[in-house]
Amino acid sequence: MLSPPLQAASARSAALAHLARHARADALPTHLRSCQCRAQGCSWHLRHRGCAGPVLLALTRDRSGRAWRLSDTCAACAAATSHTAVVPATLLAPRRPECPGRRPKPLGGPAERTRVREMLTYLSAVLPQFTSPAARLLALQCALRADTRGCVRLPGGLLRGMRLCGRTELWEELEHAAWLRRRPGRHPHVEAQLLDAALLHLRPGSRTRARAAQWALRPAPVAVPAGWPPTVQLTALALASHTSGEAGSTDLDVLARLCGHAPWQTAELLDRLAASHVLTAWRHNRETDEVFWWLPPLPKLTIEGAVTAGSGAGTERRDAQRYGHEGWA
Repeated sequence: MLSPPLQAASARSAALAHLARHARADALPTHLRSCQCRAQGCSWHLRHRGCAGPVLLALTRDRSGRAWRLSDTCAACAAATSHTAVVPATLLAPRRPECPGRRPKPLGGPAERTRVREMLTYLSAVLPQFTSPAARLLALQCALRADTRGCVRLPGGLLRGMRLCGRTELWEELEHAAWLRRRPGRHPHVEAQLLDAALLHLRPGSRTRARAAQWALRPAPVAVPAGWPPTVQLTALALASHTSGEAGSTDLDVLARLCGHAPWQTAELLDRLAASHVLTAWRHNRETDEVFWWLPPLPKLTIEGAVTAGSGAGTERRDAQRYGHEGWA
């Protein structure tokens, strides 16, 4: 018996749920995974500088949404392929048991940065390109704070801190994109149901996602004041998710796609961050399309305080080392 045809609003979620089942059932051990795009002669994307980076699970929308491809792809090929999002590792990896008595790590570590980077990549693929930066920041908090049923409740204090309290037009944007549906709740709290079936399997890593959501509000070391425009805040968050120590890099096209604007707008926003001394400098390599940026050095007091406290001094000292500009000129 043939199954009844799906409505347009639910067809994408059904396809993603079907692919999610394959991803969990057919996962290979890490040492056996290789870039399938390279095995196909790199025919899925325009020519670029070659395979590089870790092998990721990439989801690609093809033929205007009529076909979907799930494949192991290196980071370079995934970034060069249009309409592609990286499937977050939290969707597949089991939660590691936590040791009792372990001290909580400070926010902004590799786990939080990775979760935010993966979720920004996911949102860049599923939300319309014209979605505003403020709505993208709101969607990020919803996706990271949702429970296993796709339900999310944002407190009024959180929305006030983000300068989004009362911004009903942002919720309407996400509803118009068929990404969520608001539910009745007590003002100023807002409750919503996420409609994307891919987000219903986020049980693993819920604590890390909650920490990532908290860090995304003040993404040190590239945090900007809360009163700054959402466009600048989203750009700073995308930079912070690609920053290690006091320097970072990614493709300009990737950075623009995560923020939902054009590459020339990204350059203007990077200039603004540099003029405001959030960045020390930035540079665009037009041959490889990579963009590099550098942050101001940590204050000396911060380093001395870490040494005096005797806790995490090695980490603070390593983080305080400046990345040289050699090789970037």
